[in-house]
Amino acid sequence: MASSIIISPAVVVVTITSIMMIMLFSLANALSSPSSSTDEAEALRSTGWWNSTSAHCDWDGVYCNDAGRVTRISLYDSGKELGELSKLEFSSFPSLVVLWLDDCGLNGSIPHQIGTLTQLTVLSLGRNNLTGELPLSLANLTQLEYLVLYSNLLHGSIPPEIGKMKDLIYFILLDNNLTGVIPSSFGNLTNLTHLYLYGNQMGGCIPPQIGKMKNLKLLNLGYNNLTGVIPSSFGNLTNLTYLYLDSNQISGFIPPQIGKMTNLELLELSYNGLHGPIPPEIGKLKNLELLELSYNGLHGPIPPEIGKLKNLNILNLGYNNLIGVISSSFGNLTNLTSLTLGGNQISGFIPPEIGKMKNLIFFNLGYNSLTGVIPSSFGNLTHLTSLILRGNQINGSIPPEIGYLLDLLYLDLSTNQIGGFIPEEIVNLKKLGHLDISNNLISGKIPLELGNLKEAIYFNLSHNNLSGTIPPSISNNMWALFDLSHNQLEGQSIAPLEAFDHNKGLCDGIKGLSHCKKRHQVILIIVVSLSATLLLSVAILGFLIHKRRTRKNQLLETTKVKNGDLFSIWDYDGVIAYQDIIQATEDFDIKYCIGTGGYGSVYRAQLPSGKVVALKKLHGWEREDPTSLKSFENEVQMLSRIQHRNIVKLHGFCLHKRCMFLVYKYMEKGSLYCMLRDEVEVVELDWIKRVNVVKGIANALSYMHHDSTLPIIHRDISSNNILLDSKLEAFVADFGTARLLDPDSSNQTLLAGTYGYIAPELAYTMVVTEKCDVYSFGMVALETIMGKHPGDLVTSLSSSSTQNITLKDVLDSRLSSPKGPQVANDVTLVVSLALKCLHCNPRFRPSMQQVSWRLSASKSFPQPVGAISLLQLKNEEI
Repeated sequence: MASSIIISPAVVVVTITSIMMIMLFSLANALSSPSSSTDEAEALRSTGWWNSTSAHCDWDGVYCNDAGRVTRISLYDSGKELGELSKLEFSSFPSLVVLWLDDCGLNGSIPHQIGTLTQLTVLSLGRNNLTGELPLSLANLTQLEYLVLYSNLLHGSIPPEIGKMKDLIYFILLDNNLTGVIPSSFGNLTNLTHLYLYGNQMGGCIPPQIGKMKNLKLLNLGYNNLTGVIPSSFGNLTNLTYLYLDSNQISGFIPPQIGKMTNLELLELSYNGLHGPIPPEIGKLKNLELLELSYNGLHGPIPPEIGKLKNLNILNLGYNNLIGVISSSFGNLTNLTSLTLGGNQISGFIPPEIGKMKNLIFFNLGYNSLTGVIPSSFGNLTHLTSLILRGNQINGSIPPEIGYLLDLLYLDLSTNQIGGFIPEEIVNLKKLGHLDISNNLISGKIPLELGNLKEAIYFNLSHNNLSGTIPPSISNNMWALFDLSHNQLEGQSIAPLEAFDHNKGLCDGIKGLSHCKKRHQVILIIVVSLSATLLLSVAILGFLIHKRRTRKNQLLETTKVKNGDLFSIWDYDGVIAYQDIIQATEDFDIKYCIGTGGYGSVYRAQLPSGKVVALKKLHGWEREDPTSLKSFENEVQMLSRIQHRNIVKLHGFCLHKRCMFLVYKYMEKGSLYCMLRDEVEVVELDWIKRVNVVKGIANALSYMHHDSTLPIIHRDISSNNILLDSKLEAFVADFGTARLLDPDSSNQTLLAGTYGYIAPELAYTMVVTEKCDVYSFGMVALETIMGKHPGDLVTSLSSSSTQNITLKDVLDSRLSSPKGPQVANDVTLVVSLALKCLHCNPRFRPSMQQVSWRLSASKSFPQPVGAISLLQLKNEEI
């Protein structure tokens, strides 16, 4: 008998009800969520940021998941001007994980609705023009790991609710106008590794709760208005590598607990109100590379424990109230490149062990109470470019070993008690531009060849006991400023008079030298007594004619000097060049400003001679900023070492107390970055010119890496730092962060460079090699061919998707395809080499010498640009 199934009416009712509820719930979901193919696409299209007719998941910077939902919007550094951020309807993207819109021309405020993006892990809106306050709704983004809002115009305070975002790893708000205090709730952000609040206007004390952030690696609170003391709880930050608290109003002592931060590599506390002694516990920071404590009120002796910091690269204790002696343990600091102890009350002898610091480039002991002699061991400091000992009580003589310092640019021994002679060996210093030995007890003759030093800008030998005649090399040197006044010199002087006044026997008949005036009076008496009236009249007439000629010649010479060729007449003190430049720029009026660099602003100036130059001028606050000053000095030092047709030419520099600037050859076409983003001018940069631009950059880097005594690493190769002249030839510029590569040291460094061009290994090794420049070159080479920053293309190079991207897909669409086999082959070769330079492992990147050589040779690629894939080019044997 067949079985039967009996269903009760109650079960039927329950089942139908359940099905209806499920259907209603699904319908509600469908109505409340945007469809992946329609609503999200419409929300993107309504912004006006895209004008493509293809599926939205294929648009530039838009990434979708398998369900077709937008998970990532990345338009950073796209060159677009997006306008109001509120154009993006945030509620339409519930699956959005990454919103990355750096350098996209955003303005307006950050909308409160941003709090609806609850799946967001990355929010990066840096380098825009966003205004307003931080919305409280940011606290809803509890999954956020990266909050990056640097270089905007945000104001107001940081809401304490930020402390709820416990997954945060990066919190970067530097370079805004934020006020208020640092919330104590930051202590809850225990996963945070990077906290940057640099360059705001925040006040109040540093909350001790920051000591709970034990994963913190980089903490930058510099350039604010912070007060109070450095919390002792900082000793808990044992993973911290960089600590910036500079340029605040922090007071109190440096806590000894700082010695527990054993991973610290950089400690920057300068320009505060710190007092008390330097704690000897600092000697426990074995990994420290930079120690900046300058411009505080620190007192007491320098702890000898600092001599244990063998990885130190930069040590600046200048302009405090330190006393005592310089410990001989400083001789252990063999990696040191910059040592500043000037502006203290340090006494005693200069220890000869200083001569062991063979990597030293900058050395300042000025304005102390040092005694004794200049050690002969200074002759071992063969990389030294600046030596400042002025304003001490040093005696003895200038050691002849000073002649071994062949890289020396700046030597100041003034206002001491140095005697003896000027050593003849000083003429070996062919690069010397500034020599000041004034206000000493130096006697004897001036070395005959001193005036022949080609780099001479300002030489002050005044207020000594120098005797003998002025060497012809000085008399004939009309482009350097010499001050020989207040000595016992004889012979014939040259204008200006003040530079030769108060000497024993200088005379040329020019009014103003007292000894000469007496001699002329005697001569005049003899002439009157021995000559008739007619003879006297003739003599007077002749004298007047001679005087008139002399004045005329002087006037012509003065005019020539004042309005002459800046490149052959450069006045270190700025008397001549400074006046011309002030007139040419109307005292650096903003209308002459053509850009702003990593430090300083750049101006265009047409000199009275007709020559046009570019001036990079430090802002007022930068002249007091050690970092900017270091960049200024670095650029002078590096560009003085190197000359290459594709490296921007430095014509001169001015260290006038009113302003500091560098003078370069003017580049008519500006930066490669701007050229590539100008829709009109970019067409002028055709394929042949772009290949030549890449070749020029490669040649310059090859020269720096392989043809210098010590390799020079630029560290900031980017399209912003490649300048173009009127013929669109490329010049590498901005050497503010460049450094010499020493094969005998670790070459660990502070992270420098432009975001988007930095080699990935620098982020975790901090070791600079020439391969870092190679990577940056690869990015710029690709950008030159693509017409935009490669961006996400670089991250996809390691995946198999590269085989689906052809060369034609990445070529700048604003130009027609390369015409002719030679041009096509050259463009293909550039891309192939660029891809090799971007290898994630630096060992497998070519050298710049290899790149330069390959670019100068021809290579044939059998496939057309539309058929050859990036994967093929990446694996192509070159």
